Amino acid sequence: MTPVKVLVVDDSVVIRKIVTDCLSGDPQVEVVGTASNGRLALGKITALKPDVVTMDIEMPEMDGISAVKEIRKFNKRLPIIMFSTLTERGASATLEALSSGASDYVTKPANVGSVQASMAQVREELLPKLLALTGRTPSVAGAPGAGGAGGHAGAAAAGAPAPVTPTVVPAPRNGAVRQPAVLVIGSSTGGPEALSAVLPKLPRNLPVPVLLVQHMPPVFTTQFAARLDRLCALDVVEAKDGTPLKPGTIHLAPGDWHLTVSGDKRDRRTVLTQGARENFCRPAVDPLFRSAVDAYDGGVLAVVLTGMGSDGKAGAGRVRAAGGYVIAQDRETSVVWGMPGAVTTAGFADEVVPLGSVADAIIRRLPRQPLPASAGSTAFPTPTSTPGGV
Repeated sequence: MTPVKVLVVDDSVVIRKIVTDCLSGDPQVEVVGTASNGRLALGKITALKPDVVTMDIEMPEMDGISAVKEIRKFNKRLPIIMFSTLTERGASATLEALSSGASDYVTKPANVGSVQASMAQVREELLPKLLALTGRTPSVAGAPGAGGAGGHAGAAAAGAPAPVTPTVVPAPRNGAVRQPAVLVIGSSTGGPEALSAVLPKLPRNLPVPVLLVQHMPPVFTTQFAARLDRLCALDVVEAKDGTPLKPGTIHLAPGDWHLTVSGDKRDRRTVLTQGARENFCRPAVDPLFRSAVDAYDGGVLAVVLTGMGSDGKAGAGRVRAAGGYVIAQDRETSVVWGMPGAVTTAGFADEVVPLGSVADAIIRRLPRQPLPASAGSTAFPTPTSTPGGV
């Protein structure tokens, strides 16, 4: 397989060298050029035809956000990975870049002490995303995209026709599906834009609380919750420890904290912990799904959207085994079909649907009125067919 061709765009000579050196050390990658601003990058994309672009945000002449918008006018599928600072300003700009068409982002090295440490951080964060977005298996040990479905790139693969979701039969159920009393959602690479497409379609009178894990660092989750809140009829908040769970609010896991649920039908609340990373992530999807199953006696509607790796697979299995219902995003509309692909190929997805149909699939499974305190005990009929080709 030919190496992935990368164009590195940054106005800092030091950052360009760090990124170039760390990427050039991987045999699956070839840095074919560099540019010091977005305007120069546009010309080099036409001349060099890279498979991936890494893009700084703040640059002279043409900044990264403007460059992304221009690139998307003539190339809708070229993966673009933003390089961002871990600051409030950097988080806001990165989210704007993602909404403008960027595929993903990594944070720039800061206060790491040496060039070697900076290179190690870039290699650990950038390489898995770069390879996954181009359909390669990440070679970084411990990378969340390493192996299995995590190495597949979906809609963002440069110039490639959209692949077709394979026909996979869901695993047999042992009993009826329980009425959902909570909605839990997990996403990663491509998740910010996927969530921005799904959550605004949910009605204000949604009868269940919503808990959400998006793989994202601190500061970014604060900004992202505020951004979603402006888009949605439901209230969106960055989750805090000990908040009672009631319909009408979406709780987003804060960066570097696992979000789980505790309690029973009399008093269910959010719990934030800094336990060990799961699937190399904190927050992780699996702890949320597991805890929701326990707190709601299996009355869980789980949704797994685009993302690298397999976080959510084990949790989705627990949801389904307990009588819950699982919806996964399809391959064609996923930026990376790692997480939803892992759930689907394991047989844990009841439905596999395109992004534009996820909100409708959620609404169809929920009761029309707010649930009583004893929610989770009523059974729905076991599905006899599964939309989305599975």
